[in-house]
Amino acid sequence: MNEVVLILGMFLVTFSVRYVLFAMAGRVRFPPWLSTGLGFVPPVVLTAIIVPAVLIPQGELWLSWRNPWLLAGLFAALVALVRKDLLTTIVAGMLCFMVLRFGLGF
Repeated sequence: MNEVVLILGMFLVTFSVRYVLFAMAGRVRFPPWLSTGLGFVPPVVLTAIIVPAVLIPQGELWLSWRNPWLLAGLFAALVALVRKDLLTTIVAGMLCFMVLRFGLGF
């Protein structure tokens, strides 16, 4: 019974927060400086997730040419700079990682 109450409580909190935001959409105007700043949130969050996964894949800093996460990340960054296409970048980075990790045994 406690689990049901907990799940319902989590549902109500999550739904109410999102409902309020959707209900207010279009009615609230942010200042231009805030809108500009909010545009940087997705890249910052992705960087905060990706950089530790690439540089600290096994719990400690690993800056080596034998680090397949780092090499694949650098390759993906290069592909992103050249192609400017998200899907191509993801596929190229994953293929590079798989070749390094499973094909070459890095």
